[in-house]
Amino acid sequence: MATNAANDQEDVYQEFKDLVNMTPKQIEKWLQTEESKEVGFKEKEGGESVGHQSGGKIIHILEKKKADLKEDDYAHMRKVVGYIKRHSAQKPGGDIENTPWRFSLMNWGHDPMK
Repeated sequence: MATNAANDQEDVYQEFKDLVNMTPKQIEKWLQTEESKEVGFKEKEGGESVGHQSGGKIIHILEKKKADLKEDDYAHMRKVVGYIKRHSAQKPGGDIENTPWRFSLMNWGHDPMK
């Protein structure tokens, strides 16, 4: 059983590393923009979006050594991988540079223009 859990964590870690293509500094700078704050689902009017909150957690995960990652880090990494895959599949037609679709993905650490 432990082997399966270890394999699952390794798979999640690799997918997370493959899909999150922004550095902690790039994410941090992005999260300070108005575009970043305007997109995404907010639980209450004027609150912080789920993706914006996730960006902060992603920075924290990226700054850790792999050996220091905890189960809650892996749980968030699974959430990030799932979101990026689902949202990427909904790519709009045309120029994506200044779209809420791209901005939302960037909150989750993935710039589809890279």
